[in-house]
Amino acid sequence: MIRKSEPLSMAEVLKYLDKNEEKEMELIGFIKNFTKLNAEEAQEIKKRFEKLDLIKLKDEYIIKIIDVMPENSEDLNKILSGVSLDEDETKKILDIVKEFR
Repeated sequence: MIRKSEPLSMAEVLKYLDKNEEKEMELIGFIKNFTKLNAEEAQEIKKRFEKLDLIKLKDEYIIKIIDVMPENSEDLNKILSGVSLDEDETKKILDIVKEFR
């Protein structure tokens, strides 16, 4: 039974996987190829984005930003297609990403 539904970054998913199961070990290996953050860092960066209090920045977008860790505004705009951020908002987001890179 699903009790709560919330988006999780790939780094956060790792803490829910069982390292003793072979199928999940494959998934763990796959995720580790694509994420540089650990679960604690992912949660910290998520909190930092939430503190920005940007209405346009939904939870789903925050998770995608954490998973991709965009390097510039062009990459960020690809993740947030359909959302128009002003220059200041973009800079704030990218500054946070840089701290965790």
